[in-house]
Amino acid sequence: MSTYTQILYQIVFCTKNREQTLTKPNREELFKYISGILKNKNCHLYRINGVNDHLHIITHIHPSLSLSSLIKDIKLASSVHI
Repeated sequence: MSTYTQILYQIVFCTKNREQTLTKPNREELFKYISGILKNKNCHLYRINGVNDHLHIITHIHPSLSLSSLIKDIKLASSVHI
């Protein structure tokens, strides 16, 4: 017998002080980068999108991963990438 779990999360990130730093060309590259992070952590990305000052991620998180550690990893890696 196996266990099936599915919880979808909507994660929203804002830029520091809501600065308009996520310009359109940079957003596409950032979305691909975050998508790669999620894929490496065995998470399924349903949608990622955003505007100049924030972004939304809708994802399914692998059961072996905690939400807080995933968010920490995404925020750290994306801020270094930016």
